[in-house]
Amino acid sequence: MNNNETQVALSHVNQQGEANMVDVTEKSLTSRTATAQGFIKMTPQTLALINQGENKKGDVFAVARIAGIQAAKKCSDLIPLCHPLMLSKVQVNFVIDEKLSQVKVTSLCRLTGQTGVEMEALTAVSVACLTLFDMCKAADPAMEIFGIKVLTKEGGKSGSWQAKA
Repeated sequence: MNNNETQVALSHVNQQGEANMVDVTEKSLTSRTATAQGFIKMTPQTLALINQGENKKGDVFAVARIAGIQAAKKCSDLIPLCHPLMLSKVQVNFVIDEKLSQVKVTSLCRLTGQTGVEMEALTAVSVACLTLFDMCKAADPAMEIFGIKVLTKEGGKSGSWQAKA
């Protein structure tokens, strides 16, 4: 670490180095929102199957959207130290890029609560991408999932944050 960097304490590790669920009891209820994105690259033929609704497993985007929403709701069951949250909004969207033969998956998660929703947004994108892979793997087992990251977060003590372009 150089002189210009500050050391950030890990909130999920206690003084003894043990895993620790952060106590948010005293934190104020605030509106919190997070967005995330990820990509899945595939062959042009596989993308055409999706676009034309010809995938044998059915409506690929409808199933992946529902999977992403469900995943955000189940995040605390998947990530051990995440708090169970009462999400008020989960949205999963898809943008097809025929030129790059890929799909951009985005999510938005929102609530009024005591902790952020970044993990829920990331989980929604991850599982939506995995579902796209699952539904298309027979046609294209070499698909690649990449670029999963938080884009924005709003609310809480730390306020707003946006990923660098």
